[in-house]
Amino acid sequence: MAELTQNLRPGEMLKAGLKTPWALCVAILLAVAVLDPGNLAEVIRFAGAALLHTGRYILFAVLLLSYLKATGAEVMVARAFEGREVRMIFLAAVFGGLAPFCSCEVIPFIAGLLALGAPLSAVMAFWLASPLIDPPTLLITAGALGWPFAIAKAVAAVALGLFGGFAIKALRGAGAFASPLKQAPASGCCGCGVPKAEAPVWAFWREPARRSQFRQEFVSNGLFLVKWLTLAYVLEALLVSYVPADLIAGVVGGEGLLPIATAALVGMPAYLNSYVAPPLLAGLMEQGMSAGAAMAFMVAGAVSSIPAMAAVWSLVKPQVFATYLALGITGAILSGILFQMV
Repeated sequence: MAELTQNLRPGEMLKAGLKTPWALCVAILLAVAVLDPGNLAEVIRFAGAALLHTGRYILFAVLLLSYLKATGAEVMVARAFEGREVRMIFLAAVFGGLAPFCSCEVIPFIAGLLALGAPLSAVMAFWLASPLIDPPTLLITAGALGWPFAIAKAVAAVALGLFGGFAIKALRGAGAFASPLKQAPASGCCGCGVPKAEAPVWAFWREPARRSQFRQEFVSNGLFLVKWLTLAYVLEALLVSYVPADLIAGVVGGEGLLPIATAALVGMPAYLNSYVAPPLLAGLMEQGMSAGAAMAFMVAGAVSSIPAMAAVWSLVKPQVFATYLALGITGAILSGILFQMV
């Protein structure tokens, strides 16, 4: 799941949000001013125009996420893990791309589900799908790479969740993963865990506490998106200006399996924030990266995100962790191949 909030108080969240990305942007622009002053204006113009173009997506994404958090819509995700296993896998894959969880909520949520007996197959479907897409990521991807790519990524997220869920179901049927958890889960951070079985409050503005949460989410998430996208577009401007197109095209350009597999293998260790990746991939595609390789890179990188892998490693045994990574890289390559064919 994309990281929009952190386990910090509002004041600490704002301070933490203002530090690194802005400092990096300033440092990069200062370096360009010193080393290539003639190109400084173009770098700023490129990054500013791109950020302005994405602004409407940022605003809508922040409003949507704040609304979902303020209403408590995440309680709907818990319902995906009730009923028959096949139904659970399908619902978990779909809700994985919709749940507005912060990173601290995902760990106790998944741990609680496993501890309460939810099948590993459904949990794996959720776990594979959730880092790939959520409403803000969908909109940011559409703004940077276009709606066809964004929709294809959403489809890939659900498909990867289904692929992983049914693969685990088959393996469990053969006797594997009888006891997936390392140990019983501890209580979650920030008071979160498996959501209580209550309906979301869609008219959140009637309750002062929920209005306050909406404001807090709007400010923190808006700042988060703006700061990371500013950095992303500055980096994209550098990529377009200074990285030879022939180099990109030679490594991950052209047709065939090799560029897609290479992009997936590079994407896993070279994970980029879900909001930084689309603008940079747009620059890489302009330089010659194939569409299939870009999809494989993005899918592999999301599955291997530090929060996602840390959550898996902290909760489950090594066999489950290895299977998670294997399913992720296989799904990334298949996503790239299918997207390239389309």
